[in-house]
Amino acid sequence: MTHTDWQEPFTRFGTLFDEAKKLVSKDPNAVSLATVDAQGRPSVRMVLLKEFDARGFVFYTNQQSAKGEALKATRVGALNFYWPALDQQVRVEGTVELMGEAEADVYFASRPRVSQLGAWASEQSKTLSSREELEQRLAALTAKYEGKPVPRPPHWGGFRLKPERMEFWKAHEFRLHWREQYVKSGDGWDRGWLNP
Repeated sequence: MTHTDWQEPFTRFGTLFDEAKKLVSKDPNAVSLATVDAQGRPSVRMVLLKEFDARGFVFYTNQQSAKGEALKATRVGALNFYWPALDQQVRVEGTVELMGEAEADVYFASRPRVSQLGAWASEQSKTLSSREELEQRLAALTAKYEGKPVPRPPHWGGFRLKPERMEFWKAHEFRLHWREQYVKSGDGWDRGWLNP
């Protein structure tokens, strides 16, 4: 194990993410998000990374959705970025915190109008009787906010996953993949290798 400064794995991720953006035409920021609910049941789904820095990885969602409720209940999560075009993936595990209201407002205002209305129309993860039900709610909201800005729903916002462990994986022949991990240690990281 080698001790490194706090910034190193984020700089490394940024370089890899920049490569992915050049090679992946659709959603290079797509990432699997794994959660565990209050009863210990795991779940995984795709979300879109919206920003990252040395504080962590940020994504937005309906906080009353299944993932939102799980994240609020346990305050832990894991991300897995996989870019087949690079033959690389990055795994991130850590604690989760809610983003501030002001940050959520700024990001919500940048979204396309239909996406803003959709955040109000969709009762994410709840049972839907028919597609028409959702479309009727969307039409009603479109009429309600015609000619007016769409405010951010109070239940919609961001989460930041603050890493405690990051793993960089690169495919190698004969399944002898390269796996290097960073484990949080004090004000930096302990960096070392894992067997493939």
